[in-house]
Amino acid sequence: MTTAVVIVDKPSDWRYACPGLRVVGARDYLSEGGESRVVGPRELVVNLCRQQGYQSTGYYCSLLADARGHRVIPSVRTSTDLQPGVAWRPHEGLDANTRRFLQALEGDRHTLDVLFGQSSEPAFAELAREVFDAFRAPVLRLEFRRDDDRSWAIHTVGLRSYARIGPDERAAIGPALERWLARRWREPRSRPKPRWRMAILHDPVDAQPPSNRKAIKRFIEAADAQGIAAELITSQDRGRLAEYDALFIRVTTSVDHYSYRMACQAEREGLVVIDDPQSIIRCSNKVYLAELLRTHNLPTPVSVIVAPGELDEAERRCGYPLVLKVPDGSFSRGVFKVKDRAEFEAQAASMFQSSELIIAQAYTYTEYDWRVGLLANEPLFASKYHMAKNHWQVYKYGETGSRYGSSENLALADVPKLVLDTALAAAKQIGNGLYGVDLKQTPNGEVVIIEVNDNPNIDSAYEDQALGDELYARIIGEFARRIAG
Repeated sequence: MTTAVVIVDKPSDWRYACPGLRVVGARDYLSEGGESRVVGPRELVVNLCRQQGYQSTGYYCSLLADARGHRVIPSVRTSTDLQPGVAWRPHEGLDANTRRFLQALEGDRHTLDVLFGQSSEPAFAELAREVFDAFRAPVLRLEFRRDDDRSWAIHTVGLRSYARIGPDERAAIGPALERWLARRWREPRSRPKPRWRMAILHDPVDAQPPSNRKAIKRFIEAADAQGIAAELITSQDRGRLAEYDALFIRVTTSVDHYSYRMACQAEREGLVVIDDPQSIIRCSNKVYLAELLRTHNLPTPVSVIVAPGELDEAERRCGYPLVLKVPDGSFSRGVFKVKDRAEFEAQAASMFQSSELIIAQAYTYTEYDWRVGLLANEPLFASKYHMAKNHWQVYKYGETGSRYGSSENLALADVPKLVLDTALAAAKQIGNGLYGVDLKQTPNGEVVIIEVNDNPNIDSAYEDQALGDELYARIIGEFARRIAG
């Protein structure tokens, strides 16, 4: 039998004894030095926290499980996809047993809870396995509705909280988990990829897009040269994604943003997607990145994941000044430097209003940051981003507008090998997409990772200074390679 760890808000929430199963409270799992350290590499984690929404306790349990190399259900990807619910159809439609059961019902709606791929009603056994293969989650709620022609179909699939299921389902979930653990673990089936049109998602009114207009034009030209018809789309074109073979996202991404939802939909439709949803999840949360880099012993400034009431450890380890970061900030937003305990307490209290966890990091002064762009785990470009004048960050935001420091793009041959190697080591932990790794090199030569960004800036006359047209050709070439399969 596969061993597993069940995470619940409080250990007393779980009352089913199962061989090989350990129960861990969510706070213990999230703590940096707590019980989570006894969870072995690649061990299975079952997240049954009450709340699974964005930046909730359950969200962070799944996020950090992935960073620690644990196999977790539901993944952040699954819990985000399924809230509030998604349309889904079985590969071959409803099977005969399911149709017969539904046709005998009165009314136009029916709900079904699936526990670890199992249903208490034998007529739904095959369907329960298939939906669980598509969406790995402990409890899934299927809603069926009659169509206009009176035939039944699945309307939505949603995530069902362990805390919200009825007493019968709660009594059944332990045995269902035990039966599932008795089977050999296997990953959900991947979907095949089809072929040759590209959508470039952009926002024509964005004041700080990841690619300026000239860069977008050069991407389209590079695509045309490689036999790919590239077309600009916006958030209003979500319903057209199935027309394309690839989606290239050139808007600033976030898990709670339409860019992520479109990435998920495109991937479900079988498109090649950059940035892929998993990369967006991993890069858009600094708590995840801090834990991932720590787990893999990659060099960073001293960093501490901080929960409410846990400021002392961050103060002791980071000293002052220290830098505080919200999990999902971008372009230097949501990043604050504090000089003493009073500022620390005030700023942290404000940040905890929107997130269960924040990051505290030792302040590391340098005149510039390195940004190394990588695609498919190969370096593409490297730039030095200098700090804004009279400021400690690259970007400085003010009441009258924002300003940023100068940048210079270098040939990869002119970049220190340690900078490139460290950037590559960080990017490999995220995936094989398009990333921008931010690093600092201290006067003594030490290189530390600040963060890994999906959706890095690629602007004409900036990041393309060294490679020119070749930069655009290489990115589009990777799309072509993936589409061709």
